[in-house]
Amino acid sequence: MASPLIIETAGLTKVFGPQRALDGVSLSVGPGAIGLLGPNGAGKSTFMKCLLQLQPITSGSAKLLGREVGREGREIRRRVGYAPEQDCHIPGMVGCEFVTLCAQLSGLPFQAARQRAHEMLDFVGMGQERYRKCETYSTGMKQRLKLAQAIVHDPQVVFLDEPTNGLDPKGQAQILELVASLWHTFGITVVLSSHLLHDVESICEQIIIIARGQVLVHDSLANLKARKRGAAEVVVADRHLELQAACQRRNWACELLSNGHLKVDHQAESLNPLLQLLHELKMAPLEIIPSPNALEESFIQALNLSHGNS
Repeated sequence: MASPLIIETAGLTKVFGPQRALDGVSLSVGPGAIGLLGPNGAGKSTFMKCLLQLQPITSGSAKLLGREVGREGREIRRRVGYAPEQDCHIPGMVGCEFVTLCAQLSGLPFQAARQRAHEMLDFVGMGQERYRKCETYSTGMKQRLKLAQAIVHDPQVVFLDEPTNGLDPKGQAQILELVASLWHTFGITVVLSSHLLHDVESICEQIIIIARGQVLVHDSLANLKARKRGAAEVVVADRHLELQAACQRRNWACELLSNGHLKVDHQAESLNPLLQLLHELKMAPLEIIPSPNALEESFIQALNLSHGNS
């Protein structure tokens, strides 16, 4: 039996004046850890805000958890969590009060909301800081607070917009570990929006790459990683044309790149056939670089598309 779809869109378009922030996005996305990847300004945040009804849709349609966006907002919000990129705390409130309020706004009575808030603050690793006013928090504490309020009502899906922004490497790793556990341990679908390839690649199983408001890629991470297996870049001091001709005799595509490297599609799981050829030619390469997988190449394409049209 097929898994129920979490997100369904058909021709989803959002226009701000002359700018098409989303341009005919059509997707069908099942549950899991989903990476929404793209450069800054690609349309990632707008896409999430349209699904969450924080921005009205210009044209097209969308469903979230099988319910139509724009018609079943109350029911959708009850089952969805959201941590925006910007700080969302209320100045003057202490952390545990803020998360308790968020739980109450999601329908929990006060006593249950308070208990749940403390459980979620424990989960995200906040100790005595929870009794301090939110505006005194470090960037890392603010990110943990946003995560706690997003999951305090036990949603089916949670949208996280750049949750590692402003964090040092240790803080990034800690937040990503917490986010990964939402799906793998608790079965909460995660939509992680980021412009950082590492964040998405480290925890997500499905990848959506957006640039200029359009979807360039929607595939599983496993498929993307496998797509370019069997390619490598070879750096040699000389004899480039000789190596290129030898590759072509084996029916391997071989391209001389602008940086002087030779990109060789050796069509094998390992580098052994390529190493054997170099040995036969008595060529000692300066370096052999496994080719970027299709995820990296697609992300670079998105960056180039964004910069080329900015």
